[in-house]
Amino acid sequence: MKTVAKAELFRELPSVDELIHTPAIAELAHTHGVSAVTDAARGVLARLREEISSGLLDAAALKVALDGVNPAMEAQLRKSLTYSLRPVINATGVVLHTNLGRAPLAESAFDHIRETAGQYSNLEFDIAGGERGKRDVHVDRLFRKLLADAHVETAAKPALSEVEGAVPRGQSPAEPSTTASTIVVNNNAAAVLLALNTLAEGGEVIVSRGELVEIGGSFRIPDVMAKSGATLREVGTTNRTRIADYEKAINDRTRLLLRVHRSNFEITGFTEQPSTAELVSLARQRSLALLEDLGSGALVDLQNFGLRDEPTVIDSLRAGVDVVTYSGDKLLGGPQAGLLSGRPDLIVRMRANSLFRALRVDKLTYAALEATLLAYVKHDYGAIPALRMMSLSREEIGARAEALAKSLHAAKRIKIEIVDGESIIGGGAAPSSVLPTSLLALTCADLSADEVSSRLRQSEPAIIARVEDGRVLLDLRTVFPDQDRLVADALQRVG
Repeated sequence: MKTVAKAELFRELPSVDELIHTPAIAELAHTHGVSAVTDAARGVLARLREEISSGLLDAAALKVALDGVNPAMEAQLRKSLTYSLRPVINATGVVLHTNLGRAPLAESAFDHIRETAGQYSNLEFDIAGGERGKRDVHVDRLFRKLLADAHVETAAKPALSEVEGAVPRGQSPAEPSTTASTIVVNNNAAAVLLALNTLAEGGEVIVSRGELVEIGGSFRIPDVMAKSGATLREVGTTNRTRIADYEKAINDRTRLLLRVHRSNFEITGFTEQPSTAELVSLARQRSLALLEDLGSGALVDLQNFGLRDEPTVIDSLRAGVDVVTYSGDKLLGGPQAGLLSGRPDLIVRMRANSLFRALRVDKLTYAALEATLLAYVKHDYGAIPALRMMSLSREEIGARAEALAKSLHAAKRIKIEIVDGESIIGGGAAPSSVLPTSLLALTCADLSADEVSSRLRQSEPAIIARVEDGRVLLDLRTVFPDQDRLVADALQRVG
């Protein structure tokens, strides 16, 4: 299209002021407000200018577009005045999909949020005493029940200066005597930051090179450690670290031993790492605290849910770890939160740290977390969506897949097969664990797999699937049963 012709087309476009004062658009302004309608007019006109510049619109096409400017304005308004954060259907089979919000919340969590956030609550008020309270109490009482079997040490022993080679720190614990205390911050990275800053600021923290993980979003353990004011002391090699490596690295600046659970990757083959018992023993001998970044944070043994060898918080505390940090929205199945459980004297110190206030969570998180923990206390694991999804068998998922496929008898373009496959946990948890599942495998004669996947994402709500080997794969493990009909309707439209 010639430049002169484009200039003539640009002159055909109304101004923003002319557009918003046409009768139909003025009515929209009365309903939605002048500001919103003005922004929508600018958006519609900018799109038309772009299409003229790129040669997509000639005179005839521009006339059609201007005749349809009212519907275009309404569509632009709907887009700008609706939520950006909205529900999607997760058909990927990744139970804790970080990009899709990780663990879905239990229904009881929604109920508790509504009843406490929609009005005033006793978030920091002691009703019995009639005075200011602490927000921690709402969940700490439940953590104490759940971690009751993990007796931890409570007070510091005198420094072991008389022990040969010991480095006095005044942190070595006494005999087991109490249940672990727990505090909550906004995520596990914050929990690690708070623990390191409280226990090791100005000193050194010893950690294995094989545990220097990246936790997502390009955030790495060494970066978090640097922000805490502690100095990283790496020991061992990527694949082999021995207890002797830790022992040799201890000096008069050592404040803490750190164990980082490889929750989002694994190292296999020629490997070695000290057991938790060895690290606990060394920490006791040298009057040091032992911190474990457990990450995924399972509260119960997950073997019944298809996961083997996944460490639990209570296992670590029972073994003698002084403080464990973990996430609320991974294997625990609750809201995003960073949890610190362990020796009460150390937890008290962290709570007194000014960073704690900067990192603390609000009433919405406490309400959701309290409801989730109550389900654990009641052993109502089926109420927690992530655990419920993990517990589904291949046969249960296959039966739903068969029923969905049969409902698509009118779809002619799409070919559907039901094939065996694997679901994964995701979210930086249980990297080696897979769950057997049945998949709906879709192919379309005149559309590529990427095009079919794109059309599913354009559904309302959007359906997020996997594309592998030229097929679109739908795993109903992570699709709520009442969403099966929505998936079927979307496939019917595509097919």
